[in-house]
Amino acid sequence: MLARTSSRVCTRTFQVRNASRWTKVPMGPKDPILGVTEAFNADKDPRKLNLGVGAYRDDNNKPVVISSVKEATRRIAEANLPNEYAPIVGLVDFVKHSLNLAYGEEGGLLKDKRVAGIQALSGTGALRLVAEFVSRFSGENKPTVYLPKPTWGNHFPIFGDCGLKTAEYRYYKPATRGLDFEGLLADIKAAPNNSVFLFHVCAHNPTGVDPKPEQWEEISKAAAAKDHFIVMDSAYQGFASGDPLRDIFAVRQFIKVGAQLALCQSFSKNFGLYGQRVGCLSLTTDSAEETAKVESQLKIIARPMYSNPPIHGARIVSTVLGDDALRKQWYGDVKEMADRIIRMRTLLRARLEKLGSAHPWNHITDQIGMFCFSGLSPEQVDRLTNEFHIYLTRNGRISMAGVTSKDVDYLAEAIHAVTK
Repeated sequence: MLARTSSRVCTRTFQVRNASRWTKVPMGPKDPILGVTEAFNADKDPRKLNLGVGAYRDDNNKPVVISSVKEATRRIAEANLPNEYAPIVGLVDFVKHSLNLAYGEEGGLLKDKRVAGIQALSGTGALRLVAEFVSRFSGENKPTVYLPKPTWGNHFPIFGDCGLKTAEYRYYKPATRGLDFEGLLADIKAAPNNSVFLFHVCAHNPTGVDPKPEQWEEISKAAAAKDHFIVMDSAYQGFASGDPLRDIFAVRQFIKVGAQLALCQSFSKNFGLYGQRVGCLSLTTDSAEETAKVESQLKIIARPMYSNPPIHGARIVSTVLGDDALRKQWYGDVKEMADRIIRMRTLLRARLEKLGSAHPWNHITDQIGMFCFSGLSPEQVDRLTNEFHIYLTRNGRISMAGVTSKDVDYLAEAIHAVTK
């Protein structure tokens, strides 16, 4: 009898505890991009288009495993390599090849051991590491992190979750659907010295608007004059223009003027390794001694966060970039992807102009990379979805990777209809 009573008391206590512990946790908002995909998947109309996903598709709207990655994967499988833990810093050859791709094999910083590098969980992980590093080692007066308006939505929580204040600087000009160059420069100069400024290296997300080389020169000089710390988000090297050297211009320009920077590299888009989470974080330093100190602290930050990075994707990238023939093949792969997206931009603009649209559409081809900031209003986007079964985020961002030669006419006709 006593045992049965005790059991009931324990059960009631457990039930009370279980019911009360998380009752005050609020429901989080849905990710807007995931919401677009969910709505698309539920739509049964055969004409439906998903232009919200930030992943490359071929002209049949299918995911792609690029040829250089296929060959590297085959070689890795044949080598029968062990699946031991990687060092906290990551695979050494992967980090070396990543830095060479960004800074140049003949770069003075690498020769002088003035770059601290560590493998990261893609670009997001690299950003999270540098955010924590800045938060820990900026002293009592932590700098404000200035982000372009608009920017990738994840930038704000990444830095905010590390206890850093964020602010926006002018970047996109809706009137021209291009760069607000004057506003950008003014905000760099108005910010307190030693602030943090984040720039997209190329193929700005979500706008596709990039500064021209001569504008990068002025931007870098203005930032260096204020001694700002620069965070460069590199998600599309090679994928934007088809030329990895052209796409990394901004990084090398900031180095040229003596700015100190952090580079966050992702290999999701340019290698098609979205699910492998392959990235690299590097910080420029003033000496080899400083490099060793910075690297030691990055490892301390990474250790309780994820301990060791994954090895398979890093092996793929290292195999490709470390082999002359495979690296050349990869150059062809990224050019093929970039060229297809550029071709879709050209076709979409041409179709809209042929339909007699009263609006200018030159921004479609002026912008670059995966995304086109169409200039469509939220209400026009809603009409695209409700009337034409075309799905995209309500800020008007179109993933050009989701456009194919088979449906570009339908897309143009739909855009023309909602913008009359």
